[in-house]
Amino acid sequence: MKKLFVSDMTSEQLVTDFFLVHAKEIRNTKEGKQYLRMELGDRSGTIEARMWTKFEVMVQDVARDDFVKVEGRVELYRDKPQLALLQFRKARPEEIELADFLPHSKEDVEKMYAQLLDDAKAIRNTWLQQLVLSIVNDPAIAARYKKAPAAKTMHHAYLGGLLEHVVGLCGLAKQVAEHYPELDLDLLLTVAILHDVGKLDELCYARAIGYTTEGQLLGHIVMELETVLHAVDKIPGFPSELKTVVQHLLISHHGQYEFGSPKLPMIREAMVFHYLDDLDSKLAAVRTALATESGDEGWSAYSGALGRKFLRLDQFLKSTSAKAEENVPNPKLFPR
Repeated sequence: MKKLFVSDMTSEQLVTDFFLVHAKEIRNTKEGKQYLRMELGDRSGTIEARMWTKFEVMVQDVARDDFVKVEGRVELYRDKPQLALLQFRKARPEEIELADFLPHSKEDVEKMYAQLLDDAKAIRNTWLQQLVLSIVNDPAIAARYKKAPAAKTMHHAYLGGLLEHVVGLCGLAKQVAEHYPELDLDLLLTVAILHDVGKLDELCYARAIGYTTEGQLLGHIVMELETVLHAVDKIPGFPSELKTVVQHLLISHHGQYEFGSPKLPMIREAMVFHYLDDLDSKLAAVRTALATESGDEGWSAYSGALGRKFLRLDQFLKSTSAKAEENVPNPKLFPR
């Protein structure tokens, strides 16, 4: 059982605890001397670890995605914490609690999935409703849908993250369709529920969140297209034109060629959904940055996904308000 998490580590702290090996490699210094570099992590984040001597025997028993027990000291290197390893060993299965190593959605998964089913049943087009329900009611798909992350690092990168992302998008779709009555809500709900179903096969998350071999070779857009078309082919009489529209909604949802979309959105609902998906993803990345300690009270941690850090606006405005109050004349000293 873990006692100390990466996010709680401080400089010069001595650490004896369990971690998951995200990466492991032998490197050479400029002088040609070998050293061990590992990336260790838990549900709160990752930290780079290095060992300079006497690692040759220990490292033979440890591979990527293994759990290890390490002893080391936290040091600052270029203003970032780094773990200087003294010794380590492969952890025994009975020493590990998986919940310590994979972050999880704070939302109730069963309630979210019930909401997802309600949104699917709310689709009025009988063809689309039949298609969506045939996928989300599949027990094998449902079990993974409840557990899968939405991404490795970009957004909703935790167990249950995909479901949280999709339920949020369904809510946004309903609000936007109410504001813009020309939009087809059935199409928006369909693409919201199905647009990332390929990530069930693209990502693996038994120990750490990563990519399957098929996921790296094909990507989730190709994989979900295969899943959805397979489901369409099982529905006798499914209109060919509607099938084409569903295909376009799926392959265009990244919005730009450079972001992996084979086609640009060329249907009104496809364009709208791309922006909803992009908004929900980016705000999730902002939320993660603001929730991560940065060492600077006024600013978030740097977001690699968005290429910037964010002002902690509540703190900034609070300090501004406090300064303004200091400058208000005391009425007792300056009566009218």
